[in-house]
Amino acid sequence: MPENRRSADAPRKPTVYDVAQAAGVSIATVSFVFSKPERVKASTAEQVLAAAESLGYVPSASARGLARGRTGAIGLYAFDYLLDADELDVVPGTVGEGRLFPLYADEVQRGVQLECRRRGFALMLGGARTTPHLPHAIDVAGRVDALIAFAGAMPDKTLTQVASRIPVVELGGAVRQEGVHTIFVDNREGMLELTRHLLEVHGYRDVAYLGELGTPEFVQRFDGFSSAMQAAGLPVPEVLPVHAGDDATTIAVVARLLASGSLPEVLVCDTDQSALAAVDALRAAGVTVPRDVAVTGFDGILASRLSAPPLTTVRQPMELVGRSAVQILADILAGESDADRHELLGSAFVLGGSCGCS
Repeated sequence: MPENRRSADAPRKPTVYDVAQAAGVSIATVSFVFSKPERVKASTAEQVLAAAESLGYVPSASARGLARGRTGAIGLYAFDYLLDADELDVVPGTVGEGRLFPLYADEVQRGVQLECRRRGFALMLGGARTTPHLPHAIDVAGRVDALIAFAGAMPDKTLTQVASRIPVVELGGAVRQEGVHTIFVDNREGMLELTRHLLEVHGYRDVAYLGELGTPEFVQRFDGFSSAMQAAGLPVPEVLPVHAGDDATTIAVVARLLASGSLPEVLVCDTDQSALAAVDALRAAGVTVPRDVAVTGFDGILASRLSAPPLTTVRQPMELVGRSAVQILADILAGESDADRHELLGSAFVLGGSCGCS
């Protein structure tokens, strides 16, 4: 069965010959732009890349001289989601000092690595060999047989281009493109259960929500929170904007709440990373969690279990997310499936001490 089969009337994929003709250069020049850019004048490279983008061209593995057009590799494209320890700037004596731990993306990556190892695939991360002028996702896609991408890491146009060449699984909360496979996690129900616990078991009524609404996953979490609040006859508070990749935004929100002189009873954070930053900021101000204010998170990362007190959170099956993505791609590459696959994985409410439970 053909790999990544398309219908008979699907448009023909652009080739290196098309790019060469459109750019007015030789096929060898096009090849060098994508494989040995240092051998091509910058103006010529720009001309070739413009032609490639206009045609929707994605270089294939075989075009890079790889045997039989198969690399035996799967790519994991995370843009700036994966954190490099060398890039972390933790200043002694500040909030967050000494806190270095794997995040959601790191634990998903571990699942991808384990499943790739089990199935005999090599794994290419991000754009480690990306040239400055080449779009990262396109560069990675041209070196592997299939690609896994974190939600929102690629714009729609790039996602479509890559999926026309190789199988792609996106880890996200919504199906963005036909022909792209998706792994979902039930974000809404997890946050709904957590919020019900806070309202029904602890009787909290003054609740703040710290998070963002930039991706479907975060929208679903806020929807679960809002549904629980409305069911309890309570007003839904506005989202206090914080970003999981930027502890400073959480610290700033906590500082404003402290300055107001009236902390809410509980801070519901849409990620564990934000929750842990909030706990640090409260502790630095002499506020005790959960005695003075409760804090909850979402994701179930390792640090949520190791914090004092342990976070009440919703655990995503992060390793399973990574493994499932590899399983889908392995089936497609083996010719066992070519239909779009969209798999929903469950989440689990995890009771810790940060909500006020002993």
